[in-house]
Amino acid sequence: MSASSPTDTSLPLVSPAVFRRLVIGAIVYIAVVSAFFLAFPQVDQAASGLFYDTGAGFWAASDPLFMRLRELGPFLVKLVAVAALGVLVAAAAVPRLPDWMSLRAPLFLLSTLALGPGVVVNAVFKNNWGRPRPNAVDLFGGDAPYVEVWRISDYCERNCSFVSGEASSGLWLVTLAFLAPPRWRIGILCVVLPLCLALSANRVAFGGHFLSDTLLSWGITLLVILGLYQLFYRSPPGFLTEAALRRGFSAVAVALRRACAGAWQRSRIAGRRFAAMFR
Repeated sequence: MSASSPTDTSLPLVSPAVFRRLVIGAIVYIAVVSAFFLAFPQVDQAASGLFYDTGAGFWAASDPLFMRLRELGPFLVKLVAVAALGVLVAAAAVPRLPDWMSLRAPLFLLSTLALGPGVVVNAVFKNNWGRPRPNAVDLFGGDAPYVEVWRISDYCERNCSFVSGEASSGLWLVTLAFLAPPRWRIGILCVVLPLCLALSANRVAFGGHFLSDTLLSWGITLLVILGLYQLFYRSPPGFLTEAALRRGFSAVAVALRRACAGAWQRSRIAGRRFAAMFR
């Protein structure tokens, strides 16, 4: 582990050995899960079938407890994202932030959220792979056939089943563990990972995603997080160092204050001229 100075960041980095194991583990995980569901698609179908009733359909989708659980995930993601955005807004409004407040951390959080669940999962996979959701396939009362993992089809046009966006958002919360002090990381993971599991299982219970959609979404999202962690913290370019970010945001804050002062002065002058017209 290594720690930087307060003017840079106080984040103790994940060790190189642990980071390599995480990257290799994520790649192997995606390969193994993909191979398993390609070899045994009936497991995918059986997992969804546990929550399907011929008369009631996917009954969990109308259960109040399951519906409230589904609301929890987006709420927590929005809470963390708004807090991160608030720090950046404050940095753009105040010329100097306290040394203990990092700017890379909120940028890392927002970047991983935008690129992982946002671009890679939703824009790339869900909108292009065309895998119909369980509640749309003929096995569970729909019209479309079951489509295997990684197979591109035209049975769904947009916002399709492969891979799960909500499972990705739930897994994204592990970024908090990357940014926490080492003694807090295990505790954060003990909260976040069971929550991610519950939110992902909830989507399977709703008939919104197959089990394979959620499991593969975790691996893909983790790879995105690790890639951006490498960019932001392990080998950051010059403009992503804490010192450079502070200089940039401080310059923005000074420019905004000058612009606001100038606009206020011009509005006062215009107000006086307007009032003088009625004297």
